[in-house]
Amino acid sequence: MKKNKTYEKKHKKSQDKEQEFYEGNIIVTTRKRGFLKTEHGDFEISDFDLNTALNGDIVKIKVAKRGNHASRQAGTKIAKVTEILNRVKTKFVGTLGKDNEGYFLVADDIKFYPRLDLDLSDGEIPSHDVKIVAEMSEWNDPKKNPQGKIIKVIGHKGDNETEMQAILYEKGFEPDFPEGVEAEAEVISKQALKDFAQEIPKRKDMRDRITFTIDPDDAKDFDDALSFKELENGDYEIGVHIADVTHYVPIDSPIDREATVRCTSVYLIDRTIPMLPEVLSNNLCSLNPNEDKLTYSAVFIIDKNAQVKARWFGETIIHSDKRFTYKNAQETLDNKAGEFYKELNTLNELALILRADRTEKGSISFGSNEYKFILDKTGKAIDVYEKQMMDTNELIEDFMLLANREVAQYISHQEEKLKIQLPFVYRIHDVPKTEQLKELSEFLKTIGFNLKIKDNKVSSKELNDLLMKIEGLPEEDLIATAMLKSMAKAIYSTQNIGHFGLGFKHYTHFTSPIRRYPDMMVHRLMKNYLAGKNLSPRSIKKYKELTSKSTQQEIAAVTAERASTKYKFTELMSSKIGQEFEGIISGITKWGVYVQAENGAEGMISVRSLQDDYYELDTKHYRLVGQKTRVKHTLGDKVRVKLVKTDLDKQVIDFELISE
Repeated sequence: MKKNKTYEKKHKKSQDKEQEFYEGNIIVTTRKRGFLKTEHGDFEISDFDLNTALNGDIVKIKVAKRGNHASRQAGTKIAKVTEILNRVKTKFVGTLGKDNEGYFLVADDIKFYPRLDLDLSDGEIPSHDVKIVAEMSEWNDPKKNPQGKIIKVIGHKGDNETEMQAILYEKGFEPDFPEGVEAEAEVISKQALKDFAQEIPKRKDMRDRITFTIDPDDAKDFDDALSFKELENGDYEIGVHIADVTHYVPIDSPIDREATVRCTSVYLIDRTIPMLPEVLSNNLCSLNPNEDKLTYSAVFIIDKNAQVKARWFGETIIHSDKRFTYKNAQETLDNKAGEFYKELNTLNELALILRADRTEKGSISFGSNEYKFILDKTGKAIDVYEKQMMDTNELIEDFMLLANREVAQYISHQEEKLKIQLPFVYRIHDVPKTEQLKELSEFLKTIGFNLKIKDNKVSSKELNDLLMKIEGLPEEDLIATAMLKSMAKAIYSTQNIGHFGLGFKHYTHFTSPIRRYPDMMVHRLMKNYLAGKNLSPRSIKKYKELTSKSTQQEIAAVTAERASTKYKFTELMSSKIGQEFEGIISGITKWGVYVQAENGAEGMISVRSLQDDYYELDTKHYRLVGQKTRVKHTLGDKVRVKLVKTDLDKQVIDFELISE
């Protein structure tokens, strides 16, 4: 008995010791503080205890008995980094700097805190005003500066081409394809033209159906088309036809391997960095008008009430009769006349029914503001306007959502039929977490809106009702943004948990294989299962890895897109110093308030410029409060501001308050 107690005591001590160590991705702030979230709690790491950890690295931490500082956040424990398990990033973008000690990198990433010393002994020294990509050597000693070398000179700082490429390199994307990949794409394209006639008999021929694409004015690749046919019984055959990319791109070929590195196309303000070489994305695979094209399709029989009565998935050949833009398709609908008006109008009526049904079942309709910049011949932003969302935008979205949902549901039905789990790639969206919901509810109360939360949950109907109430109000963008921030992020996964935001139990991405690798995976899986084939354990493992990689790359691409938008807003506002703007307070911090101007640009009013009083942050009510005058600057307030300064290097816009 005594022996057992001794064992239990030692075993408990061993467990306690094990629990002192945790692993995860560290977040390092601009103030050189580290934070790590784990299932066992949140940890803060001081600058003295980072032990060379950089933002995003996977690290091992040890809970500190006594830290070098007290945590600034309630409930957060103190820890120190003991090991760098994976250095997530070793290439950094910035400007070449020089002082008495030598050359170094002035990093664009403000979270990159060390001085990266550069060895320039092997080559020509570029001028000091150039943007470069530098690679950091192994760095283990926090008492020494990390060492590195220049691997690419991008161009002169401030040039549009340089700055846009710098954003891409910083987020881990290569602007150009390797020569071997481009060469393989050319070979595939030439061979495909020779083999085209042989391929036609193997497919469902749908070239006799009225078919068209609807895309933005400046689209260069068309990966989806709609076909329409009215049946004798009054039902409709509607085809959602998707570029058959996987027919042309063999799995594990050089092009495919490059696509798994990129995982997505990237859309900056002035350019698209495609996932696939342009000879494929813009030509061979693209569903260009007046050309026969190979497609992978979801074909539905739908009645007048937009109920799906039958569905078919498989390889097809189509012929697009027209390339609509959203604008000219909308003009056809508005004028009630024009080429393919009847087909467009019927599709629009069905889309309206699909949308209403989706909303009733819990699909949340987030409106999002998108801005289009007008650029001069050098690429400099000279004006901006808000993109208009039209019925035709939503028409296309509704049928793409239908196809994505039906494909995922087909897999579910097959699993029930075969009584096995089929490996698949889902687009999932978790329910909002309790803490985020409470913060959202408290925020909404401060600006006069209520959100009903029951049992720490909120229904999608409640969220939709609120979005309808705020439509057209000045606070609409602010509230919609806050709601989006409270949501979990949609990700790719081989485990299906449904999509909360859309209100779908089954959902995937099937409709954009030219620009998203997960859609290519879905096409391959569908082809496998329709042919009665199973996956090897090795393939299953690879699909899991690629879904995770696709999520990471999607986040990186969105970050790059936002960075280019922020740069262009700063560039645009640099020519408007001294001008006044109407705006709305979009953020509150202890050092100032953020204001979104009427043209979409966001800047900050520094608390130091508010010289009429001493202001303190009231976190509970999202406002700054003057200690003598009791003047309040609250989230959502309308204000008039004057633009006083911009900084293109830091992408910062500074306002001064004129009136409230």
